[in-house]
Amino acid sequence: MQEPFNITHNGDEANDDALLMQRIAAGDQRAFRDLMRRHLGRTVRLAARILGGTGAAEDVAQEAFVRVWKHAGNWEDPGRAGAKFTTWLYRIVLNLCIDEKRKRSFTDIDAIPERADETPDAEANMQRREKSQRVKAALDTLPERQRAAFVLCFYEDYSNKDAADMLGISVKAIESLLVRARRSLRDLLQDEEENRKRGGAET
Repeated sequence: MQEPFNITHNGDEANDDALLMQRIAAGDQRAFRDLMRRHLGRTVRLAARILGGTGAAEDVAQEAFVRVWKHAGNWEDPGRAGAKFTTWLYRIVLNLCIDEKRKRSFTDIDAIPERADETPDAEANMQRREKSQRVKAALDTLPERQRAAFVLCFYEDYSNKDAADMLGISVKAIESLLVRARRSLRDLLQDEEENRKRGGAET
């Protein structure tokens, strides 16, 4: 079984999503378009962080919403002990991303959206961008589940519980994935830094 991947949702949005999903389950295409407008941009951004590029992310997001339309009747309102719509949607997205990652390798690291850098110093900005690119490149080498857990919790600011729900695993399991991901990233970045120093010393 596959274990699927900052968005803060308030109660009103969750309730609106639930109402839209009820209408979509009844075949309401306008409700479906409204739901897509609400969530498509964030869905593409999440997929881009997981995949390392925006082109495939857009395809994944489109496919995710096709599945939402087809399987809307399978979703249950959180008020009836079902999953919040965004949790359900992002679980679909994560599974699609994992499938896509297994089919091909992505190297478009620069296409992943970055957090805004408000530092006025140009050199500091450049150093931050270089570090960010190294982290992204290192992230791309992690196993799919570790990468998904790290992106959800450290890029998208989800709680461990929310991320665990999206991945369909326990909180303990997500914590284990995060520990391994941080350790792997630290080791990869340390090795890269040592190699750069050795290369500089040789020249």
